[in-house]
Amino acid sequence: MKRDSRLSGVLHAVLHMAEHKAPMTSEELAAHMMTNPVVVRRIMAGLRDMGIVASAKGHGGGWTLARDLGRVTLKDIYEALGSPEFFALGNRTESPGCLVEQAVNAALDDAFREAEAVLIARLGDVTLAALSADFHRRFIEYNNRSSKHDL
Repeated sequence: MKRDSRLSGVLHAVLHMAEHKAPMTSEELAAHMMTNPVVVRRIMAGLRDMGIVASAKGHGGGWTLARDLGRVTLKDIYEALGSPEFFALGNRTESPGCLVEQAVNAALDDAFREAEAVLIARLGDVTLAALSADFHRRFIEYNNRSSKHDL
């Protein structure tokens, strides 16, 4: 089954936007996300509707961040994407006549709901500022390692 990588992709693009400091076009963001600009516009429209990004048309236009990174959580981004399903696992039959399968479905449904609730709560604990800080830490470490090899 194909994975839904929109959350990862849009987080990648938004962090590039934070570093860029100027509006970024859909084409530029598509290059970072390795997708088509039409897909970027569709995804970014949901973020714009939630007030996370803004867009401007014309020369010098593009997508910009509309909120401070510390005020946007991964859960906000997830919800702006339409709260896609996390798990590809599911019940064999949604409305089984077999009592055994009904018991199996009930147990799995409970487990899936609980796991999804934990994951969504965790997304609410992580801000884009935390991701940006982690990127900057990694960037410094990478540069420090690279410069030691140049000596």
